[in-house]
Amino acid sequence: MAHPKRKISKTRRDKRRTHYKAEAKHLAVCPTTGEFHLPHRAFWHEGKLYYKGKVVMEKEVLA
Repeated sequence: MAHPKRKISKTRRDKRRTHYKAEAKHLAVCPTTGEFHLPHRAFWHEGKLYYKGKVVMEKEVLA
């Protein structure tokens, strides 16, 4: 059987095994506000929480 002449370091081994690639996050545009946001996530815009183009909740104003 073939044997390596030298031990391969953990770092070198892990670099070879990795398939991770850094990618930019995908963004969606809200049809109501025109804001960019993460898809399938609610987002705040001007004191209102939007999800799928509809207002889900409004921020309370404490006096």
